[in-house]
Amino acid sequence: MRSDLEQRPYNVYRSGPRGLKERLRGQEDGVAAAPEYRRYSARRGPRLPRLPWRRGDRGKGRRFTFKRVILYVLLALVAWVALSFVLFLISAQTRAGNLPAGAQSQLTSGGPMLTSANTILVLGLDNRPTTGLGSKEPGANHSEAHAATDTILLWRLGGGVSRRLSIPRDTLVNIPGAGLQKINAAWAIGGPALTLKVIKQFTGLEINHLVVIDLANFPKFIDDIGGITVRTGRVCSTLYGGARNGGVTLNLSPGVHHLDGIEAEALARTRENPCAPNSNDLTREAMQQQILNSIKSQLLSLHTFIHLPWAAWDAPGVIQTDMGGLTLLQMFIASEIGGSAPVNLLSETPQTYNGADVLVPNRANVQAQVQKLLHG
Repeated sequence: MRSDLEQRPYNVYRSGPRGLKERLRGQEDGVAAAPEYRRYSARRGPRLPRLPWRRGDRGKGRRFTFKRVILYVLLALVAWVALSFVLFLISAQTRAGNLPAGAQSQLTSGGPMLTSANTILVLGLDNRPTTGLGSKEPGANHSEAHAATDTILLWRLGGGVSRRLSIPRDTLVNIPGAGLQKINAAWAIGGPALTLKVIKQFTGLEINHLVVIDLANFPKFIDDIGGITVRTGRVCSTLYGGARNGGVTLNLSPGVHHLDGIEAEALARTRENPCAPNSNDLTREAMQQQILNSIKSQLLSLHTFIHLPWAAWDAPGVIQTDMGGLTLLQMFIASEIGGSAPVNLLSETPQTYNGADVLVPNRANVQAQVQKLLHG
């Protein structure tokens, strides 16, 4: 009988010939790397094949396929949008309800904007920032409480609807306690509550939400989305003391222009245009509506998507509003669904009242325009 020392330490078994698939993987006939190959040790017993989940093999065999790359890209895009969504909600919620006292009492609750139309009053004030561009403009007003409303825009939005009506700032109306005045004086006299009350009486509309544009933060948001593209006539405008004094000088030829944030703000504020003497308050209102349409179009651009977290964080800072984060998000989505609203201006008659140039409204025309805003 053979001793243990005389016995062969291993019994070797060879598998059959490999198929084409195994040969393409680099496996050869014989002992090496064969799944069917077994070694038997007299002392240790049979050696089992290594399983995929055993230490050392974890992750082996994973390859970057086209489907996997697409999946990772989609996950990254979803994460990018989710991050932007969270930043928007946080930023909006920290600023929610930041309107001056009294505004909320003049607002009527509306339905969800994704399914029902709401009436939103958009106001732009003429006060200048206390620091930076425009802060040293001669004669500029820096107090929000004593500001006048440069922009008055009614926006019917939601449920697939997007219609706008601009009210010129020089419109002559009756302000309770002050008599006949330009409509833009209501804010300085009684703040947002009186402004809402005057516009409701003038139009007969119930207003669901109020948005006050903070033009001091406007340029930063415009830059976040990559600027805006607008079509203008000849524009010669000097604001904030002009370029020589650290302000802005616009010199635009007729045609299409891509503007950065500062230029867009200057164009929105431009009222006197020596290169187009026929320009008036209605011209500016039409340009402001075009700027809003351009902003909406730019929100779907590649530049905006790449800078989406920054734009999402800065967007709520451009406005003061009664709306919280979720309602604001509905407003932005509803504006995309509703499409670009056509420019619609309240037509009025220029006159002089108490030595000031004013625009006198025609009641029948006002009601016709309001019905068009409500029903198209």
